[in-house]
Amino acid sequence: MSIAVVTDSNSGITQKQAEEMGIYVLPMPFFINDEIFFEDLTLSQEQFYERLKEDADIKTSQPSPGEVMDLWDKVLEKYDQLIYIPMSSGLSKSCETAIMLAMDDYQDKVFVVNNQRISVTMRRAAMDALNMIQLGYSAAEIKQKLEEEKLEASIYITLETLKYLKKGGRITPAAAAIGTVLNIKPVLQIQGEKLDAYAKVRGKDAGKKKMLEAIRKDLDTRFAKHKGKMHIDVAYSGNPEEAEEWLKEIKEYFPEFDDIIMDPLSLSVACHIGYGALAITVSKSI
Repeated sequence: MSIAVVTDSNSGITQKQAEEMGIYVLPMPFFINDEIFFEDLTLSQEQFYERLKEDADIKTSQPSPGEVMDLWDKVLEKYDQLIYIPMSSGLSKSCETAIMLAMDDYQDKVFVVNNQRISVTMRRAAMDALNMIQLGYSAAEIKQKLEEEKLEASIYITLETLKYLKKGGRITPAAAAIGTVLNIKPVLQIQGEKLDAYAKVRGKDAGKKKMLEAIRKDLDTRFAKHKGKMHIDVAYSGNPEEAEEWLKEIKEYFPEFDDIIMDPLSLSVACHIGYGALAITVSKSI
C-alpha cells in the first residue's frame, strides 16, 4: 500500500520544503485583529513579527475539521493511506479533533500520531516516518513506533522579552517588571505535553549556557542508552543572524553532531514567547 506523510506547520516545515521532501503540510490558522491568516500561505514569518511589534491582537487557532478533511481527501486521491502528525496534544486540541475525525470517517486510511512533538522535533518525527515508509513499515507500525518514542525528546528555549509571558498570564505584571529591570531571562522547556519553566538566569548569554548544560545532562542521563542515535537541532523566533551565532556555539560545544537542522520556531510557539528567542532541541532518531 502507498503511504503519505502529512503534518502541520507547527513542524516548521514550509510548503516549499514539504514539496521537496515529498510530504504534505497543513497550514495553521491565526487571527490578527480578528482577520484570519494561514501560516506560510497568507502569513509569512516576517509579516507575523511585524504585526507582533505593532502590538496587534494575535490569537492562535486550530484548523477546522473541514480544512483537515479536505487535505486528507486530496492526499488520499494519490495514496492508499496517510500518517498524520499534528502538534502535541498537550499544546492544542487539534490532535484530539483529528483522532475523532479519523475514527469516524477514515478507518484504515488515516493514522493519527499523538506524537507530543512541536517545532524541529516534530520535523524529525515526519522525517522518521518517511524513512520507515522506505524501509517497508506499515502505516499502523509507523504510528505505533512514533508514539512509543514520543517522549524521547527535549526542547529548551531562552527569551528576549518577558512581555508575552506576562500577556499570556504565565507570569504576573510585577514579576515581569522586576525581571526586566534585573535582566532576568527564563529558560523554558518542552518535554511532551506542556511548556514549563526550567531555570531563571541573568542575561541571555547565561541562558544559552544553561541550555547547553541541560542538553549535555539529558544526553548523559535520559538518553545515555541511545548514544549515537540522537539529533541536536536549533530554532529561533525572528532573529536569524543571532541564531547563526547560536548554531556556531552549539557546534563547538557538541562537535560530535554534524547534521544539525536550524528552523524558525513555529508561530504557535512564537505567539507566546515573542521575538528574539533561541532554542535547542535533542531528539532520538528512530
